[in-house]
Amino acid sequence: MHLRYTWRTGILEIVMIAVAVLFFVPVYVLINLSLRQPNDPAGPLQLPTTFTLQNYANAWVEGNLGNALVNSTVISVVSVAVLVICASLAAYPLARVGRRWSKAAYFTFLVGLLLPFQLALIPLYTTMRDLGLLGTVWSLVLYYIGLLMPFSIFLYTGFLRALPAEYEEAAAIDGASPFGVFWRVVFQLLRPITGTVVILDVIAVWNDFLTPLLYLSGSGQQTVPVTLYSFVGQYVSQWNLVFAGLVISIAPILIVYFLLQRTVIKGFASGLKG
Repeated sequence: MHLRYTWRTGILEIVMIAVAVLFFVPVYVLINLSLRQPNDPAGPLQLPTTFTLQNYANAWVEGNLGNALVNSTVISVVSVAVLVICASLAAYPLARVGRRWSKAAYFTFLVGLLLPFQLALIPLYTTMRDLGLLGTVWSLVLYYIGLLMPFSIFLYTGFLRALPAEYEEAAAIDGASPFGVFWRVVFQLLRPITGTVVILDVIAVWNDFLTPLLYLSGSGQQTVPVTLYSFVGQYVSQWNLVFAGLVISIAPILIVYFLLQRTVIKGFASGLKG
């Protein structure tokens, strides 16, 4: 089938190019400012007078960004791993069992999407203090698991409701146990929505600022957003380190997104039908 190039196609291409340029400009400015000297007179859109990579080294060493990246990575990986396992296990009976208790439990989880987390901020802080977890990354792991569990269950349940149950029935006839059916059949079919859950939850955990500032305050453990905030003071703002640190901090998220890009798109296309 031969597709004709019409004036509408040309206008659509121009609009797409304009949108791409619009999104590229902030990225260009960010990288451009991270490669210049602190007192460079060039404007934000102009190339630096002198290129330098020293800002990245200073942000990594002087700003202790390396330790912050490790903390953010540990928090994100552990939290998202627990979320994927627990949310998928919880969503399976919610999607397959048609009884009243299943629907009631599902809508109870959805209430967690409506309640603002600020309502429980102080009670959770006192609970973490009583457990002796303040100042450790495990307080944030527990917090994010509870915060993002309703959203993850919502995504998994919607995807499972759109999946046919014939594969599970065939595995059960072959003698597989309920957990075997889930692990060997269902969980393998959940790969598209799992990619979506992973990238969305990682972004939420990685970019959070308020909770790490509150739970890790006064300790040597900090996350990336809080460390970047420390570069900006009342009297001195090290903007060259801020921009270099931002480039370093967004690189892991971009790598994860590009690796899971197709999976994320499939998850959005089919996982929200139910």
